[in-house]
Amino acid sequence: MCLAIPTRILRLRDDGLADAELEGVIKEVSLALVPDAGPGDYVIVHVGYALSKLDPEEAERTLQLFAEAGA
Repeated sequence: MCLAIPTRILRLRDDGLADAELEGVIKEVSLALVPDAGPGDYVIVHVGYALSKLDPEEAERTLQLFAEAGA
């Protein structure tokens, strides 16, 4: 089973990558599939790739469900 997680973009890099944050952890993610994403946007991330943009309210609800489930 694979899990794609809502993650907030902090800053863009020049190389098509971005720094994204989830619960205080900052990871490098590729924006190759979502080139219009920018700082403050939530994206669904799977294995280091942003797959799509996500509505901020939906992202917060999803993250809350993960927290409640202990994930």
